[in-house]
Amino acid sequence: MPFNSRQYEWADLRLSLGGREITAIRAVKYTEKVEREVVYGKGNKPLSIQSGNYSYEGEITLLQSEYESLQKSAGPKGLLSLQLDVVVSYGNPANGDAMTTDRIEGLMFTEAGKELKQGDKFMEITLPFIALNIVRNI
Repeated sequence: MPFNSRQYEWADLRLSLGGREITAIRAVKYTEKVEREVVYGKGNKPLSIQSGNYSYEGEITLLQSEYESLQKSAGPKGLLSLQLDVVVSYGNPANGDAMTTDRIEGLMFTEAGKELKQGDKFMEITLPFIALNIVRNI
């Protein structure tokens, strides 16, 4: 069997936000974290490592046109009021890739700001978020 070392590339990414495929996406980043603490007792060496709460956060960067469409679909309460599920898929079956799909559940944006500087050719908007869960490789 031949060895395939092909890696996922940007062109292989598909992102669906609230059931709608996003085409004007520039970046996506998501992280799962767990609180950990070293526990000490007698002596000066740790006895164990204890785990606490999990948290899920990230960022989605969009072009202004996509951002405006999301704002419009959010209605009068705005983008920060939405709670959405996001599906992120990597791979291109046409290239023989196995698809990898992650689901970000209960995503809510924490900021929504715009910035444009002299010389910019387009506006990129980064939307930080928190979420309830990230299910990997569904």
